[in-house]
Amino acid sequence: MPYYEFTIHIPDANKEALIQKLSELGTLGVIEERTAMVAYFPDTADMDTITSELSVIQALFDSSGREYASFSPVLVPDQDWNATWQKSFTAIDIGERFTVLPPWEEPSDGRINLIVDPAMAFGTGHHGTTRSCLMLMEHLATRTTQERFLDIGTGTGILAIAAAKLGFKQILGVDTDQLAVDAAIKNCIVNKTEQVEIRSGSVADVPGTYDFIAANLISLVLVKLAPDIAAHLAPAGIAVLSGMLTDQDEEVTAAMKQAGLELMEKRVDGKWVTTAVKWRARERQVLIH
Repeated sequence: MPYYEFTIHIPDANKEALIQKLSELGTLGVIEERTAMVAYFPDTADMDTITSELSVIQALFDSSGREYASFSPVLVPDQDWNATWQKSFTAIDIGERFTVLPPWEEPSDGRINLIVDPAMAFGTGHHGTTRSCLMLMEHLATRTTQERFLDIGTGTGILAIAAAKLGFKQILGVDTDQLAVDAAIKNCIVNKTEQVEIRSGSVADVPGTYDFIAANLISLVLVKLAPDIAAHLAPAGIAVLSGMLTDQDEEVTAAMKQAGLELMEKRVDGKWVTTAVKWRARERQVLIH
Protein backbone atom coordinates (compact mmCIF):
# COMPACT_ATOMS: atom_id res chain seq x y z
CA MET A 1 0.00 0.00 0.00
CA PRO A 2 1.16 3.61 -0.43
CA TYR A 3 2.50 5.30 2.67
CA TYR A 4 4.17 8.51 3.77
CA GLU A 5 7.77 8.43 4.94
CA PHE A 6 8.96 11.31 7.16
CA THR A 7 12.68 11.79 7.68
CA ILE A 8 13.09 13.88 10.83
CA HIS A 9 16.23 15.45 12.28
CA ILE A 10 15.93 16.45 15.94
CA PRO A 11 18.33 16.70 18.92
CA ASP A 12 18.86 13.42 20.76
CA ALA A 13 17.41 14.71 24.03
CA ASN A 14 14.01 15.16 22.40
CA LYS A 15 13.73 11.96 20.41
CA GLU A 16 11.70 10.02 22.96
CA ALA A 17 9.19 12.86 23.30
CA LEU A 18 8.94 13.01 19.51
CA ILE A 19 8.23 9.27 19.34
CA GLN A 20 5.35 9.82 21.76
CA LYS A 21 3.98 12.67 19.62
CA LEU A 22 4.29 10.63 16.43
CA SER A 23 2.45 7.79 18.13
CA GLU A 24 -0.37 10.16 19.07
CA LEU A 25 -0.52 11.27 15.44
CA GLY A 26 -1.01 7.68 14.27
CA THR A 27 2.41 6.59 13.03
CA LEU A 28 2.75 3.03 11.75
CA GLY A 29 6.21 2.93 13.27
CA VAL A 30 9.49 4.74 13.76
CA ILE A 31 13.03 3.68 12.86
CA GLU A 32 15.98 5.39 14.53
CA GLU A 33 18.86 5.79 12.11
CA ARG A 34 22.33 7.12 12.90
CA THR A 35 21.57 10.77 12.06
CA ALA A 36 17.77 10.87 11.79
CA MET A 37 14.45 9.27 12.63
CA VAL A 38 12.18 7.86 9.93
CA ALA A 39 8.45 7.74 10.68
CA TYR A 40 5.80 6.04 8.58
CA PHE A 41 2.15 6.99 8.12
CA PRO A 42 -0.58 5.41 5.98
CA ASP A 43 -1.57 7.36 2.87
CA THR A 44 -4.99 7.91 4.49
CA ALA A 45 -3.46 9.90 7.37
CA ASP A 46 -4.26 13.59 7.80
CA MET A 47 -1.07 15.07 6.40
CA ASP A 48 -2.15 18.64 7.12
CA THR A 49 -2.39 17.89 10.85
CA ILE A 50 0.87 15.93 10.92
CA THR A 51 2.90 18.55 9.04
CA SER A 52 1.33 21.30 11.14
CA GLU A 53 2.33 19.58 14.41
CA LEU A 54 5.86 18.95 13.15
CA SER A 55 6.12 22.54 11.94
CA VAL A 56 5.30 23.76 15.46
CA ILE A 57 8.07 21.55 16.86
CA GLN A 58 10.47 22.81 14.21
CA ALA A 59 9.61 26.44 14.99
CA LEU A 60 10.22 25.91 18.71
CA PHE A 61 13.71 24.60 18.06
CA ASP A 62 14.55 27.18 15.42
CA SER A 63 13.52 30.01 17.76
CA SER A 64 15.86 28.77 20.49
CA GLY A 65 18.90 29.70 18.43
CA ARG A 66 20.78 26.70 19.83
CA GLU A 67 19.04 23.65 18.41
CA TYR A 68 17.21 22.83 15.22
CA ALA A 69 14.72 20.38 13.83
CA SER A 70 13.82 19.53 10.26
CA PHE A 71 11.53 17.09 8.50
CA SER A 72 10.72 16.06 4.96
CA PRO A 73 7.76 13.83 3.96
CA VAL A 74 7.77 11.62 0.87
CA LEU A 75 4.85 9.61 -0.52
CA VAL A 76 6.08 6.11 -1.37
CA PRO A 77 3.61 4.60 -3.87
CA ASP A 78 2.50 1.00 -4.17
CA GLN A 79 5.08 -0.56 -1.89
CA ASP A 80 4.69 -2.85 1.09
CA TRP A 81 5.98 -0.77 4.01
CA ASN A 82 6.45 -3.92 6.10
CA ALA A 83 9.35 -4.75 3.79
CA THR A 84 11.14 -1.73 5.24
CA TRP A 85 10.82 -3.17 8.74
CA GLN A 86 12.00 -6.58 7.59
CA LYS A 87 15.18 -5.02 6.21
CA SER A 88 15.91 -3.09 9.40
CA PHE A 89 14.84 -5.60 12.08
CA THR A 90 16.86 -8.79 12.48
CA ALA A 91 17.32 -11.13 15.43
CA ILE A 92 19.48 -9.84 18.27
CA ASP A 93 20.89 -11.62 21.34
CA ILE A 94 20.51 -9.65 24.60
CA GLY A 95 22.09 -10.57 27.90
CA GLU A 96 22.87 -14.19 28.68
CA ARG A 97 19.59 -15.76 27.58
CA PHE A 98 17.32 -13.49 25.52
CA THR A 99 16.99 -13.45 21.75
CA VAL A 100 14.61 -10.89 20.25
CA LEU A 101 13.46 -11.76 16.78
CA PRO A 102 10.72 -10.85 14.29
CA PRO A 103 8.02 -13.38 13.32
CA TRP A 104 9.70 -14.13 9.99
CA GLU A 105 12.90 -15.55 11.55
CA GLU A 106 13.45 -18.96 13.13
CA PRO A 107 13.74 -19.12 16.96
CA SER A 108 17.17 -19.78 18.45
CA ASP A 109 17.71 -23.11 20.20
CA GLY A 110 18.66 -22.85 23.86
CA ARG A 111 17.63 -19.19 24.16
CA ILE A 112 14.60 -17.37 25.60
CA ASN A 113 13.00 -16.23 22.36
CA LEU A 114 10.95 -13.01 22.37
CA ILE A 115 9.03 -12.77 19.11
CA VAL A 116 8.11 -9.17 18.34
CA ASP A 117 6.26 -7.64 15.41
CA PRO A 118 7.84 -4.17 15.47
CA ALA A 119 5.62 -2.44 12.98
CA MET A 120 3.10 -0.83 15.29
CA ALA A 121 4.81 0.23 18.52
CA PHE A 122 8.07 1.05 20.29
CA GLY A 123 10.26 -1.76 21.62
CA THR A 124 12.28 -4.19 19.48
CA GLY A 125 15.35 -4.67 21.65
CA HIS A 126 17.60 -2.82 19.23
CA HIS A 127 17.15 0.42 21.15
CA GLY A 128 19.49 0.92 24.10
CA THR A 129 16.66 1.51 26.57
CA THR A 130 14.80 -1.70 25.77
CA ARG A 131 18.04 -3.66 25.66
CA SER A 132 19.13 -2.43 29.08
CA CYS A 133 15.69 -3.08 30.60
CA LEU A 134 15.86 -6.69 29.46
CA MET A 135 19.38 -7.12 30.84
CA LEU A 136 18.47 -5.67 34.25
CA MET A 137 15.29 -7.76 34.35
CA GLU A 138 17.31 -10.89 33.66
CA HIS A 139 19.85 -9.92 36.32
CA LEU A 140 17.40 -8.88 39.05
CA ALA A 141 14.29 -11.05 38.54
CA THR A 142 15.31 -13.62 41.17
CA ARG A 143 15.96 -10.97 43.84
CA THR A 144 12.24 -10.49 44.44
CA THR A 145 9.11 -12.62 44.53
CA GLN A 146 8.23 -13.61 40.97
CA GLU A 147 4.49 -13.22 41.36
CA ARG A 148 3.25 -9.88 39.98
CA PHE A 149 4.87 -7.77 37.25
CA LEU A 150 3.72 -4.38 35.93
CA ASP A 151 4.90 -2.91 32.62
CA ILE A 152 4.06 0.80 32.37
CA GLY A 153 3.98 2.03 28.77
CA THR A 154 4.19 -1.50 27.41
CA GLY A 155 4.66 -0.59 23.72
CA THR A 156 5.13 -3.84 21.80
CA GLY A 157 4.75 -5.77 25.06
CA ILE A 158 8.33 -7.02 24.87
CA LEU A 159 9.12 -6.46 28.58
CA ALA A 160 5.84 -8.03 29.72
CA ILE A 161 6.51 -11.04 27.48
CA ALA A 162 10.06 -11.29 28.85
CA ALA A 163 8.68 -11.21 32.41
CA ALA A 164 6.40 -14.16 31.61
CA LYS A 165 9.33 -16.15 30.21
CA LEU A 166 11.41 -15.30 33.29
CA GLY A 167 8.77 -16.94 35.46
CA PHE A 168 6.48 -14.16 36.72
CA LYS A 169 2.97 -15.52 37.20
CA GLN A 170 0.73 -12.46 36.79
CA ILE A 171 1.82 -9.77 34.35
CA LEU A 172 -0.01 -6.59 33.45
CA GLY A 173 1.02 -4.23 30.65
CA VAL A 174 -0.63 -0.83 30.26
CA ASP A 175 -0.32 1.81 27.57
CA THR A 176 -2.26 4.94 26.71
CA ASP A 177 -1.72 4.35 22.97
CA GLN A 178 -4.34 2.00 21.51
CA LEU A 179 -2.03 1.03 18.64
CA ALA A 180 0.52 -0.16 21.21
CA VAL A 181 -2.16 -2.07 23.11
CA ASP A 182 -3.27 -3.84 19.93
CA ALA A 183 0.35 -4.68 18.99
CA ALA A 184 1.17 -5.95 22.48
CA ILE A 185 -1.89 -8.22 22.53
CA LYS A 186 -0.90 -9.73 19.18
CA ASN A 187 2.68 -10.25 20.33
CA CYS A 188 1.49 -11.97 23.52
CA ILE A 189 -0.59 -14.37 21.42
CA VAL A 190 2.38 -15.16 19.17
CA ASN A 191 4.58 -15.79 22.23
CA LYS A 192 1.88 -17.89 23.95
CA THR A 193 2.14 -15.88 27.15
CA GLU A 194 -1.37 -16.36 28.51
CA GLN A 195 -0.35 -15.01 31.92
CA VAL A 196 0.09 -11.53 30.41
CA GLU A 197 -2.83 -9.10 30.42
CA ILE A 198 -2.65 -5.96 28.28
CA ARG A 199 -4.89 -2.99 29.07
CA SER A 200 -5.45 0.46 27.69
CA GLY A 201 -4.73 3.08 30.34
CA SER A 202 -2.09 4.50 32.65
CA VAL A 203 -0.54 3.42 35.93
CA ALA A 204 -3.16 5.54 37.72
CA ASP A 205 -5.79 3.05 36.49
CA VAL A 206 -3.96 0.06 37.99
CA PRO A 207 -4.90 -1.31 41.46
CA GLY A 208 -2.63 -3.13 43.88
CA THR A 209 1.13 -3.52 44.24
CA TYR A 210 3.69 -5.41 42.18
CA ASP A 211 6.91 -7.28 42.90
CA PHE A 212 8.59 -5.92 39.78
CA ILE A 213 7.79 -2.81 37.74
CA ALA A 214 9.26 -1.82 34.38
CA ALA A 215 8.81 1.71 33.00
CA ASN A 216 10.61 2.46 29.73
CA LEU A 217 9.37 6.00 29.21
CA ILE A 218 11.00 9.43 28.95
CA SER A 219 12.62 11.24 31.86
CA LEU A 220 9.90 13.89 32.24
CA VAL A 221 7.24 11.19 32.50
CA LEU A 222 9.31 9.13 34.94
CA VAL A 223 9.70 12.17 37.20
CA LYS A 224 5.96 12.81 37.06
CA LEU A 225 5.10 9.16 37.74
CA ALA A 226 7.56 8.66 40.62
CA PRO A 227 4.84 8.73 43.33
CA ASP A 228 2.64 6.33 41.32
CA ILE A 229 5.53 3.94 40.73
CA ALA A 230 6.31 3.94 44.46
CA ALA A 231 2.65 3.45 45.35
CA HIS A 232 2.47 0.34 43.14
CA LEU A 233 5.78 -1.21 44.27
CA ALA A 234 5.58 -3.98 46.86
CA PRO A 235 7.76 -3.60 50.02
CA ALA A 236 10.43 -5.97 48.66
CA GLY A 237 9.86 -4.98 45.04
CA ILE A 238 12.18 -3.67 42.33
CA ALA A 239 11.47 -1.11 39.60
CA VAL A 240 13.52 -0.80 36.41
CA LEU A 241 13.37 2.63 34.81
CA SER A 242 14.62 3.67 31.38
CA GLY A 243 14.29 6.31 28.67
CA MET A 244 16.77 8.72 30.27
CA LEU A 245 19.73 10.35 28.58
CA THR A 246 23.03 10.56 30.46
CA ASP A 247 22.29 14.07 31.73
CA GLN A 248 18.75 13.22 32.87
CA ASP A 249 19.10 10.25 35.22
CA GLU A 250 20.01 12.28 38.30
CA GLU A 251 16.71 14.17 38.11
CA VAL A 252 14.80 10.90 37.84
CA THR A 253 16.76 9.34 40.72
CA ALA A 254 16.04 12.42 42.86
CA ALA A 255 12.30 12.15 42.12
CA MET A 256 12.34 8.47 43.06
CA LYS A 257 14.24 9.26 46.27
CA GLN A 258 11.62 11.82 47.20
CA ALA A 259 9.00 9.11 46.69
CA GLY A 260 10.91 6.77 49.04
CA LEU A 261 12.91 4.72 46.54
CA GLU A 262 16.70 4.39 46.35
CA LEU A 263 19.06 3.51 43.53
CA MET A 264 20.12 -0.15 43.32
CA GLU A 265 21.91 -0.38 40.00
CA LYS A 266 22.64 1.78 36.98
CA ARG A 267 23.41 0.73 33.43
CA VAL A 268 24.63 3.00 30.62
CA ASP A 269 24.22 2.03 26.96
CA GLY A 270 25.76 4.77 24.82
CA LYS A 271 23.77 7.92 25.59
CA TRP A 272 20.97 6.06 27.41
CA VAL A 273 20.71 5.30 31.13
CA THR A 274 18.65 2.58 32.79
CA THR A 275 18.35 2.28 36.57
CA ALA A 276 16.88 -0.12 39.11
CA VAL A 277 15.36 1.22 42.34
CA LYS A 278 13.88 -0.29 45.50
CA TRP A 279 12.37 0.95 48.73
CA ARG A 280 14.78 2.64 51.14
CA ALA A 281 15.08 0.60 54.34
CA ARG A 282 13.21 3.05 56.57
CA GLU A 283 10.29 3.49 54.19
CA ARG A 284 10.14 -0.26 53.64
CA GLN A 285 9.84 -0.87 57.40
CA VAL A 286 6.96 1.61 57.56
CA LEU A 287 5.19 -0.26 54.76
CA ILE A 288 5.66 -3.65 56.41
CA HIS A 289 4.38 -2.46 59.79
